[in-house]
Amino acid sequence: MKLHKVRTYKSAEHLAREDQLAWKFAAMAADDVPLDDDVVEMIGNRIIDNASVAAASLMRRPVVSARMQALAHPYKRGATVFGLPADQRVSPEWAAWANGVAVRELDFHDTFLAADYSHPADNIPSMLAVAQHCGLNGSALARGIATGYEIQVNLVKGICLHEFKIDHIAHLGPSAAAGIGTMLGLSTEQIYQAIQQGLHTTTTTRQSRKGEISSWKAYAPAFAGKMAVEAVDRIMRGEGAPSPAWEGEDGFIAWLLGGPKAEYFVPVPEIGERKRAIMDTYTKEHSAEYQSQALIDLARRMRSSVRDFSKIASIVLHTSHHTHYVIGTGANDPQKMDPNASRETLDHSIMYIFAVALEDGTWHHEHSYAPERAKRPETVALWHKVSTVEDPAWTKRYHSHDPNEKAFGARVVITMQDGSVIEDELALADAHPLGARPFKRPDYVRKFRTLAEGIISEQEQDRFIKTVERLTDLTADELAGLNITALPGKCEPGKAHGIFDWQS
Repeated sequence: MKLHKVRTYKSAEHLAREDQLAWKFAAMAADDVPLDDDVVEMIGNRIIDNASVAAASLMRRPVVSARMQALAHPYKRGATVFGLPADQRVSPEWAAWANGVAVRELDFHDTFLAADYSHPADNIPSMLAVAQHCGLNGSALARGIATGYEIQVNLVKGICLHEFKIDHIAHLGPSAAAGIGTMLGLSTEQIYQAIQQGLHTTTTTRQSRKGEISSWKAYAPAFAGKMAVEAVDRIMRGEGAPSPAWEGEDGFIAWLLGGPKAEYFVPVPEIGERKRAIMDTYTKEHSAEYQSQALIDLARRMRSSVRDFSKIASIVLHTSHHTHYVIGTGANDPQKMDPNASRETLDHSIMYIFAVALEDGTWHHEHSYAPERAKRPETVALWHKVSTVEDPAWTKRYHSHDPNEKAFGARVVITMQDGSVIEDELALADAHPLGARPFKRPDYVRKFRTLAEGIISEQEQDRFIKTVERLTDLTADELAGLNITALPGKCEPGKAHGIFDWQS
């Protein structure tokens, strides 16, 4: 693994393709190295994790809308859509769209946090759709997913987007395009062009995660996956991309990030090096922003020390810069304190999340966000007593490159009305690889069965798990088995219509 320095180059300066970040990534993507057994197992875990959260979201409005859009684009080969029978196929870019929304809707799948944020399993829907459509096997799919994780994780390590209010899907477009290129066995030149198109077409602002957060938060990664499929298709037809996308004089760094004088250092695996970035990532036990995972666990631990929640005077969460300014009071978003806020906003309010977890001692992907739950008077009173402050020590741990130091937690100080203080801290969520109960295959399976209960039959659950267990041995025909079919009435069509299914 080498650190690649990335900066802006004037048009008069010569920057050889081989020295550009997109080419470095493309060469790595085209390098057909074997996958380690633990990497293959983790890829399987994340395929299960995606299906889990997709199953639980099948009848949520954004997912229904995306699915109906996809169904307006049937295709003879095509790809499967979560919830529908495996023989009901749509065009691959629309399958990537529908499945991407289903995976992202509940904010409940894997995460990687460093200089920026990411949900690397957002790569999987577009790659699975292309693999099914193009008749690829499970081994090719796994190699593509490994590439997607490698690029997205290393971009997140090296380039901070949120500092300049750019949404993190700008790291996803390039990674998904590269992973698709790996699966299809494209050349370095083709993947190079696709990566740059992926960046150019998926750069958006962070307003999608600010203020009144809407359903677009779930759609944004699906949009990046759809754009990646279309970018690769164009490149395979001989089209090119804006180059150099990151380093150009009027490119990404010069005008959207740190400017012409900024320098970034991005890790890039050397040729022949195994792709293991997925092992740096972690999933969620709770359906909420990742920075709240440890705090939910800490709230559950601290609640036994509080006899009467009404006697609490204040709760202060001493935490990292990211947590304070993104999901804390440092964001200065009044919506984060509003009982009428959307679910998307509440899962980005650590004040709400900590208050409910403290009261309930648990967290549920639906019940904890229910409007009647958010409007409970005693909850609102407690919620409004919670605030966050940045603690430089937690910020330092958040940004640490040392896995034994890196942390996403907080120190919580609960002050009672009588002046007594209850204090505790937790660095890592229990489910984190270094946490108290690291997630392993049985935990992923349990999460899947819990979220799929009453939506996916037990027989279908069993079939899906057995299919994942054979991931790299799956034939092209068997790849449709990575879909899940819902029980009757659990994947109904939507009543609203749009342009694609226009009814005069």
